[in-house]
Amino acid sequence: MEKTQALRVDSPLQLVTARLVAAMNAWRTSLTARSQHLVRFLDLRMETLIGGWLGVCMLVIAGKLLLASRQADPGQNLLTMALPFVAAALAPLAGYVVATGSFPRGMLGGLPELALCRYGRWKRLDPLDARTNPAFGPFGFMASLIAGILLNVPFRTFEYMLSIPAIPASAPQWAHTMLWTMTADVVVMNFFYMVCFVMALRSVPLFPRMLLFAWIADIGMQFVIAQQLAQAPGLPQAVSLPLQNLLHGNIEKVLISAFVWLPYLILSERVNVTFRRRIRV
Repeated sequence: MEKTQALRVDSPLQLVTARLVAAMNAWRTSLTARSQHLVRFLDLRMETLIGGWLGVCMLVIAGKLLLASRQADPGQNLLTMALPFVAAALAPLAGYVVATGSFPRGMLGGLPELALCRYGRWKRLDPLDARTNPAFGPFGFMASLIAGILLNVPFRTFEYMLSIPAIPASAPQWAHTMLWTMTADVVVMNFFYMVCFVMALRSVPLFPRMLLFAWIADIGMQFVIAQQLAQAPGLPQAVSLPLQNLLHGNIEKVLISAFVWLPYLILSERVNVTFRRRIRV
């Protein structure tokens, strides 16, 4: 009798638990399916996206040159003024070409000899066993990281293009220092973030290390810019304060990204199967 009553009490709880588990499984399956669709789209349609990217960038650059032509001295070479912005627009394309040429689709890249991430107990997987594991591939939450890395490129580029004007040759030294340091930052980091994007998309084992390197390089670039601008003669206070806020904001964004994604890159079963070829014991 007591067993029957206990069964009747537990049954509604078991039913609710079963429904929650079923809902979670359905949500996980739906998320995986949507992420697979996104990853395949990015892998197969990047050339189309790159064409649109270049078209938009050229329109923005043309608008900047049109505004600059009204203020430039007669005989000012507008093409020279456009060079930094063209470099910023082409840097992601260069990173994509280099990365896709270095990491073809389906390539079984080797693991690094020195394992940096040793947290937990793991069992090594054969490369073919890892690829047949259900957790293999840049899907699920991993697709969110890939999309975030890709979106960082246009956000960073257009922030640069909208905040930095076309600088004529007659501008003061501090203006040229600001232009070329900020240009170097967006060119270098767009290149490396695009390489990270391709490596994640194609499940290259070195991706976690490359992303960590990109984060460290990004923070380092902000300090280099700050140092160069501090040494620039005659930098106006009205320009210095917004630039300091911009550099602080860039560092904060990198630190937030690292804080959010590093635990996932260390603990995630999908990341460990895909990039480290191991499963938790």
